[in-house]
Amino acid sequence: MNKMTFEKLQYNELKGIVKSYCVSGLGKKMLDKLRPSSDMKVVKSRLNETTEARAILDAVDHVPFLGVSNIELILQNLEKGMILDPSELVSVSDFLRGCRKIKKFMLDKAFFAPIIASYANSMSEFKNVEEEVDYSIKGNRVDSAASKELRRIRRSIESVEEKIKERLNKFLNSSTNKKYIQETFISKKGDRYTIPIKASYKNQVPGTIIEVSSKGSTVFIEPDTVTKLNGELASLQAEEAIEEYQILAALSGMILENMYEIKINLELISQYDMVFAKAKFSKHIGGVEPKLNDYGYIKLVHCKHPLLSGEVVPLNFEIGENYRSLIVTGPNAGGKTIVLKTIGLLTLATMSGFHIIADKQTEISVFENIFVDIGDNQSIENALSTFSSHMKNLSEIMVGSNNHTLLLFDEIGSGTEPNEGAALAISILEEFYHMGCITVATTHYGEIKRFSEMHHDFMNAAMQFNSETLEPKYKLMIGKSGESNALWISEKMNIRESVLQRAKDYMENKYYHLETVVESKKRKPKIDKEKTTEKYEYKKGDRVNLLDHNDIGIVYKGMDNFYNVVVFYKEEFMKVNVKRLSLEVQAQELYPEGYDLETLFIDYNTRKMQHDIERGSKKALRKIQKEIRKNRE
Repeated sequence: MNKMTFEKLQYNELKGIVKSYCVSGLGKKMLDKLRPSSDMKVVKSRLNETTEARAILDAVDHVPFLGVSNIELILQNLEKGMILDPSELVSVSDFLRGCRKIKKFMLDKAFFAPIIASYANSMSEFKNVEEEVDYSIKGNRVDSAASKELRRIRRSIESVEEKIKERLNKFLNSSTNKKYIQETFISKKGDRYTIPIKASYKNQVPGTIIEVSSKGSTVFIEPDTVTKLNGELASLQAEEAIEEYQILAALSGMILENMYEIKINLELISQYDMVFAKAKFSKHIGGVEPKLNDYGYIKLVHCKHPLLSGEVVPLNFEIGENYRSLIVTGPNAGGKTIVLKTIGLLTLATMSGFHIIADKQTEISVFENIFVDIGDNQSIENALSTFSSHMKNLSEIMVGSNNHTLLLFDEIGSGTEPNEGAALAISILEEFYHMGCITVATTHYGEIKRFSEMHHDFMNAAMQFNSETLEPKYKLMIGKSGESNALWISEKMNIRESVLQRAKDYMENKYYHLETVVESKKRKPKIDKEKTTEKYEYKKGDRVNLLDHNDIGIVYKGMDNFYNVVVFYKEEFMKVNVKRLSLEVQAQELYPEGYDLETLFIDYNTRKMQHDIERGSKKALRKIQKEIRKNRE
């Protein structure tokens, strides 16, 4: 499969819808990587997973993915030697708790889904890690209960902070200090407790200036009475940070020790998220698991394109058993392209493990490659025409195809002269057939339809067309050739039956009625006896107008038995029928009597050479000798 196949068949759009059913980035990431598999066993396994997950959803309607999130980046940082912060530890703990709940849930559903339930056996439980994190981290910070030492340090911090506040309150309430104080409150600047003092009294208050206000009218001073206590507080806070770090390091170490098993859990949770997203999509569309084969047989029974909404006409389609190439004809906007896209997208979906909208009798083949040529691939950048672009695409497809390839061609051979286009399309279809490909192609060309009727391994199909209302029915009829819209419309517009019948005859056998018109029905020109003239006979030297070129030439030889005249035009002689000429000026009016008309048909260089030889030019003679030697070599 190439990028164009995915784009033209809207495969990535389908994956985008399925991704919307994922509960975490884990499943979405896995769906991003998902590609259709050409391995029969892999496809069977994928479909079975979706079917079992769907059975669980039909039974319980809910899967407990609560707390499951993508912790890949957290684990990567841990492997690099980083210590996890409290929020990261909580995320890991929530993930492990989610894994434990999913494991229990899946093992309880072994009756509904024995295969995907068995995956849960490979999941590990880390209840001790969960409990340690929950005990040590509360409110996204290390809890005092995490260790006795941390509890002691924080009690000491509280005690020192109380002493500091007492002394500062005493300073604030002192009548002596009231004139110095800007505002009566304790301000904490960083880890230091200060009093806002008027700038004009900053030298009157013993202490350390910690900060100055933006306007400079207030200074925040740590009074000397609490300096020692603030130092003690800073020391205790440093001890607290060290103790917290050690607790976080211990918890991070517990997770690092179990990294291998946690990564397996991560992989399994990702798989479960993706599989249940497929199942939710299946439930939403009422999807089914189709039958599978690997020999090119496709049977679609009441299938629908998964991206189309509203009233969609179901598709019934078959190929690969009694015939390996199908030619679809029918009106424009009749649904031929949708048929191709439905076949292609349903095959890609099945190979990806998605359920499809279909009856259970539907059967899909697994292919190594699916190639498409749908729509106008004209490129402005490389200035390829539409036809050239299609041929380039078909050439690349031919290189990559084999007898395990599905080909979908829209309007094959179009974009060029109809006879050449039809002949080339038949030859291309024949080549792909001999390569063993399964091919579905749409066309307007009757020649391709006739070829398909004659070939024992080709089949025609038509998009049904309402002959009364002249509207398409969007229904595929295999084994039937599409009637010509032109004939139907012409009949409705009351074109004579004899005309329609002749057109049908021409379409079928290419035999044309070439009888001439009865003389009695021809309109005769009125003869003006006074102005009757004989048909002019062209003579050498006459200047004539070439009607096809809208340019002037000179007659070299008069009319032959086939009414052709030889004309000298742009240094070349060409035969032109007299009907394509008109006389400009007769030779006798252009040239004097006795004029050598042959010189009109010799170019300047030749005439000059002849003139030089006649006057005895040595240079001309050497040139002739050189040409003779060259011709001998």
